[in-house]
Amino acid sequence: MTQPPSKRHLQTRIVHPEDQLTPGFESFSVPVTRASTVVFPDLATMRALDWRNDAQWRYGLHATPTSLLLAQRLAALEGGQHALLQPSGLASISNVYFGLVKAGDDVLIPDNVYSPNRDHGDWLAQDFGLSVRYYDPMIGADIAGLIQPNTRLIWLEAPGSVTMEVPDVEAITAVARAHNIITAIDNTWSAGLAFRPFEHGVDISVQALTKYQSGGSDVLMGATITADHALHLKLKMARMHMGLGVSSDDCSLVLRSLPSMKLRFEQHDRSALAIAKWLKTRPEIAAVLHPALPDCPGHAFFKRDFTGAGGLFSVVFEGRYSAAQIDRFCESLALFALGWSWGGADSLAMPYDIAGMRTAGQWPHRGTLVRFYIGLEDEADLRADIEQSLAALG
Repeated sequence: MTQPPSKRHLQTRIVHPEDQLTPGFESFSVPVTRASTVVFPDLATMRALDWRNDAQWRYGLHATPTSLLLAQRLAALEGGQHALLQPSGLASISNVYFGLVKAGDDVLIPDNVYSPNRDHGDWLAQDFGLSVRYYDPMIGADIAGLIQPNTRLIWLEAPGSVTMEVPDVEAITAVARAHNIITAIDNTWSAGLAFRPFEHGVDISVQALTKYQSGGSDVLMGATITADHALHLKLKMARMHMGLGVSSDDCSLVLRSLPSMKLRFEQHDRSALAIAKWLKTRPEIAAVLHPALPDCPGHAFFKRDFTGAGGLFSVVFEGRYSAAQIDRFCESLALFALGWSWGGADSLAMPYDIAGMRTAGQWPHRGTLVRFYIGLEDEADLRADIEQSLAALG
């Protein structure tokens, strides 16, 4: 006979309290469900669980009600059917690699890809027997000439998150589908708001939720979003094997920020475009690389496929300025911090040596590139800050 709760020792009653929660409570926030152990009502229920069913709880590492709700909202936002959460954007990229390719397979990566993706591909080629090749991001349908019998995955990035070229996504995905090759895009720049990849033939969208989705520069998380269930299951199995999981507390922070994301993105967009247009008038600047400007590579594809640009763009300084001078320019900025991970309220600036980052083609500019992220500060103050730092260049 089971011992009545009132007869149990104090420590047992602390571990097994007799909670009586009042029903009917509602609020706008999503409850945070933390779990490592998932408890089953009986063994039959546990044995009947199917890992392919996203709504069935098996273990806290794989999902909680909080993380599943975030995944559902992300999939709906981007026009997909399924989403998996990973502990960073790079972990999402890794999930794609380990879920879809193996030793001997060939992967094509755009030459303007996010640097950690390039490093990841090089590591897999060196240590895991993968074939990795880099292509001109503006190749379009001519990517057909690079297809090999063992090509299994084509990465895209729209635009390149440093040099801002906008590829012809539809032309590349059409070639991939004709050869039964999976395509994955790093869609972080648009946050899934300004570019809907599944409408342009892409199979997998990768998001760094660290950026606009969290909006506070304080969360690390990523997502892989798909429209095809079989592809989703391949990625899900790989995620399980690699033991990738996310914190429900971090999920709650992203969920809290999602309702304001579009409004924030649009404000970043307005300020960034205004500052980019102003920088085109400055004699210190040789080129402004903003996809919404007509002279940015791939602008025609931006006009065709995108509805906005957000806060990230780059400029190339005149070649007469040394790298040391550009470093001093960046360090003289008062409102722009020096940092990598954009998407929050604070503006950022970072210099890059692009020539040393390319292998598939020659970078056409002589001067140093600086990438700007325009935050939520007042546009006039940001412009004044850039102006005072430009004046210090001499």
